[in-house]
Amino acid sequence: MTIAIPTPLPPPPPQGGETYRLAVPNTAAAPKIARDFLDSLLRVSRHDALTHDARLCVTELVTNAHRHTQTRLIGVTVAVNRKRVTVHVTDNKPWSLPVPRTVPTVHELGCGQGVFLLDSVAETWGSTIYGGLHPSHKAVWFTLARRETAA
Repeated sequence: MTIAIPTPLPPPPPQGGETYRLAVPNTAAAPKIARDFLDSLLRVSRHDALTHDARLCVTELVTNAHRHTQTRLIGVTVAVNRKRVTVHVTDNKPWSLPVPRTVPTVHELGCGQGVFLLDSVAETWGSTIYGGLHPSHKAVWFTLARRETAA
């Protein structure tokens, strides 16, 4: 039996940029695979300065998809140009959206800090639901920007 897994159209490539996609099985290894994929892309695209923040954010989002969904494949789409990197992580649970909060409480440390982390690190972030009136999946995304250095 073949199961069709709807995947969203990737975001359009940023001006002067490229888009890369990865579909990783929903296993405990998924966050590491996504981190390594993103790490390679950032090195090749000369965004080394964004590596630490990007690895933190993609790990959080892929871990959430692994822990909180039954999606067979977790999608990771990376759009890169000279100035920015945008990462989309897709799963099949459209009704489970990240909720902005203030600083995590002592009881929340180690769990539920994803949105706080995105707010702290990313230039911008958000989520997109796909499927219209019958939502089938979502993407949570973040954008990191290269800091301009004074000449």
